[in-house]
Amino acid sequence: MHRTILALTAFCSAAGAAHADTRFFCSADDKDVRFTVESGFEAGGGHKLNHFRGALVMKSGDIPQALKKIAVNSENLTHHWSHDGELRLEVFYDGGDDAKGQGLSLIVTAGQRGKSMTAFSGTYELAVEGGAKPLAASGKVSCGSK
Repeated sequence: MHRTILALTAFCSAAGAAHADTRFFCSADDKDVRFTVESGFEAGGGHKLNHFRGALVMKSGDIPQALKKIAVNSENLTHHWSHDGELRLEVFYDGGDDAKGQGLSLIVTAGQRGKSMTAFSGTYELAVEGGAKPLAASGKVSCGSK
């Protein structure tokens, strides 16, 4: 009985490792914005998205209060890609009436094809549109995976 339990434990542990998921996280902090985003993908074929979440703090004084600090989730992720050392995420947040019709778009492109994704870098593009004074920013991101 003891051997059976031990064998089942070893089997289940090995099976779990074969289907391990990958979690990616990226962050930036510069004169325009501070943000962190995290996404999880299945390790198997298709790299299906498990989850996405993030937080952004806009530093410009011209941004409506409703867009100064926002939290995003899988509903805001309009595009995602994880393949062979590349990570691409596109996020859209509609601030609604409180943001005076403005919306925020964030694109993160990171990694290098065929390279390890333990620690890697990339770029972001940020746009706030729909108001009297649009904002565009870009910069570098630091990313990693677990």
